[in-house]
Amino acid sequence: MIDIFLLAIMGIVIWCVASEGAWGAGFIFVSVLLAGLLAMNFFEPLATLLTNHVSGSSSWQQRWDIIALVGLFVGFIFLFREVTVRIAPAYMQVHPLVHEVARWGFAAMTGYIAMAFLLTALHTAPLPREFAGFTPERNNFFSVLAPDREWLGFTQYVSEKSMRKGTFGHLFDGPEYSFPKQDNKIWPSFPIRYATRRAEGGAGGAAARPSAGDKADRSF
Repeated sequence: MIDIFLLAIMGIVIWCVASEGAWGAGFIFVSVLLAGLLAMNFFEPLATLLTNHVSGSSSWQQRWDIIALVGLFVGFIFLFREVTVRIAPAYMQVHPLVHEVARWGFAAMTGYIAMAFLLTALHTAPLPREFAGFTPERNNFFSVLAPDREWLGFTQYVSEKSMRKGTFGHLFDGPEYSFPKQDNKIWPSFPIRYATRRAEGGAGGAAARPSAGDKADRSF
């Protein structure tokens, strides 16, 4: 069931983005890509802030993650969309062949990113560990592709490289440890942390959101 849902999401996004034309599709692609990266990197601090200062109830700790993640994603898309419209408000003519290739190419990439992001967001949802065919260890797109793990890997790479060199210096996931005979020093654990939390929540009520200290005790 989750496979059909993801395919439908990707198809709808592709169709809508392609209707914007070559330039519009290109701008939307960049907006969705940047919005996804920023949302992934900063939703946990926002969820922690909301948990501590808004809800006042531990039962909301699981819910704030997905609310913060999807909320930031949508908010950044609208922000970037408004900026790009002001930068290039007028339609710019391109060769018909380039127009078709560009609009469908950008639309396909945008659809895949949006679908991968939403699949990743399901990891943070206050739902059972496995639901509607969703399994954290499975390739959840017709048992062939794992868009969520691909998106997590891309986010981790950007977080470790370019985003750590910026103003925020924020690392998306993983404590830093050095082990003998191991070149890797960063150990991401996103799927395992949230799968464990969903299992605990399904078994005995809402479990607390993984804290920064909890991350240091788990590896992926």
